[in-house]
Amino acid sequence: MFVAPNSSLSRTVTYSPAYTLVPTYECFNRCTYCNFRVDPGQNPWLSLTEAEVTMRSLPQANSVIEILVLSGEVHPQSVRRSKWIEHLYRHCEQALSLGFLPHTNAGPLSFSEMQLLKTVNVSMGLMLEQLTPVLLETVHRQAPSKQPSLRLQQLAQAGELQIPFTTGLLLGIGETDRDRWETLEAIAQIHRQYQHVQEVILQPYSPGEQEVWGGAAFSPEELVNLVAIARQILPADIAIQVPPNLIQDPTDLVACLEGGARDLGGISPRDEVNPDYPHLLDGKLKSILDENGWELVPRLPIYPHYDQWLAEPLKKLVQQWRSRLNPTQP
Repeated sequence: MFVAPNSSLSRTVTYSPAYTLVPTYECFNRCTYCNFRVDPGQNPWLSLTEAEVTMRSLPQANSVIEILVLSGEVHPQSVRRSKWIEHLYRHCEQALSLGFLPHTNAGPLSFSEMQLLKTVNVSMGLMLEQLTPVLLETVHRQAPSKQPSLRLQQLAQAGELQIPFTTGLLLGIGETDRDRWETLEAIAQIHRQYQHVQEVILQPYSPGEQEVWGGAAFSPEELVNLVAIARQILPADIAIQVPPNLIQDPTDLVACLEGGARDLGGISPRDEVNPDYPHLLDGKLKSILDENGWELVPRLPIYPHYDQWLAEPLKKLVQQWRSRLNPTQP
């Protein structure tokens, strides 16, 4: 069995050199902690022309590999839903044509929508956040797509469709320790059936200026403890990911790595979900890790053992990127 870079014997930590492309910020959900959304109809959709100009201006030479297509959600019953899915598809298709590797995260999707987007994505993702229904009475009261069953369904559908997948937990939004464990166990159970989960993100809630909730930030001590717990619950071939821009003290970041985290996710010029928390430049982050005995290594948004799941055109592009990152390997 392939083991992702999360072995306790490894002193490497990976990240994906990324750029986040937002087709639309509009979203029919109203999560009270959100710093991303705008009301439907209040934000023009990003045009393909605008997206092309942006992507053509991105740094070359491995500075950007992944295009994270991160979108607000159009209601499943909206007459605009099919047009929105086509819009996501076109953005991914365009990213591929420019040599980038798309990874889409756009909320719960139907089986047929995922099946379509699989053809233009090397991987996809959706945060489970938390599976407790209690949050539907609090922070998710006006967020229908945060129904736990919907999100679990998409995780299973990704497995059925053989889509390399990233999921994760949002921590500190009103859940209990038991809720976190149960969410991790649900991920582990579905992965054992389909073997498709690449990474699980442990994302600490971090207050932002645009939200209406105003909760307290998730404590770094709890995050460090949860990393160790997650490493015990999750299968060894799932990498644990922590977002470095949401961990203010380098000591806590290193403690997460010592506890079993081995990936830092997509590092982009702007964290669209947490715009108040900019990423450190690669050089600064690398310096912090070097000082503590960790090597920061770029990766693709698809792990090598999933290449076989890709259609030939996607596989060919992925292999070209692997050759660029590791020119000495055959």
